Amino acid sequence: MKRISTPRRTASLSAQLVDSLRAHIEAGGWPVGTRIPPEQALIEELGVGRSTLREALGALVHLGLLEARVGDGTYVRSSSELQSVMVRRASSAQRDNVLELRTVLEEYASGAAALRRSEDQLHQLKELLADADAACAGADVSAAESVDALFHRAVVRASGNDLLIEVYDYLGTALTSSLGGLPWDAANAEEHAGLHRRLVDAIEAQDESAARDAGGAIVRLTRDRPRT
Repeated sequence: MKRISTPRRTASLSAQLVDSLRAHIEAGGWPVGTRIPPEQALIEELGVGRSTLREALGALVHLGLLEARVGDGTYVRSSSELQSVMVRRASSAQRDNVLELRTVLEEYASGAAALRRSEDQLHQLKELLADADAACAGADVSAAESVDALFHRAVVRASGNDLLIEVYDYLGTALTSSLGGLPWDAANAEEHAGLHRRLVDAIEAQDESAARDAGGAIVRLTRDRPRT
């Protein structure tokens, strides 16, 4: 029987560089969507050879953190491997499956937030609710969508579940973007706003059941809207 090769005890220079660049990306040193410095600039800054740098960058492209664009350079695609995998998977999933997953996350997070939220977190939710109302009143769809995303992330953070917070942070963008292209009239907007107010009221009252119901109803409102 062939023996399993003994692992090397010292990581190669390229492996060390992968870890270093990955940590730099995760820390926001190169924000998502930006182009990283040219190859020669990185060689001079990092003090490594061209082949070592290319091997490390290739590994990060494979992991989904970077994207090489022919004739345009290399761009940061994602801030983490987990986020990259989740975004790709959610983007290829059926809409109903995406909505079911979002319902599970939103309902649980809403109930947990009602039980665990702090006064500061409750205050933040009320401020975001007011910001959302103002954006809707001004008919600023882009601003309303941005505030809505911040609101739901704040609910999840109030749940106090670190793993849930991490998963939602990675998956939230994919869940939202995969549900685009849906009509949104004044009646739907008002119902949407009313459900958010109901959710905040339940979280303030620390009513887990009511919070879960409101969180799920928000997602069902999206599910029941016909696609354009």
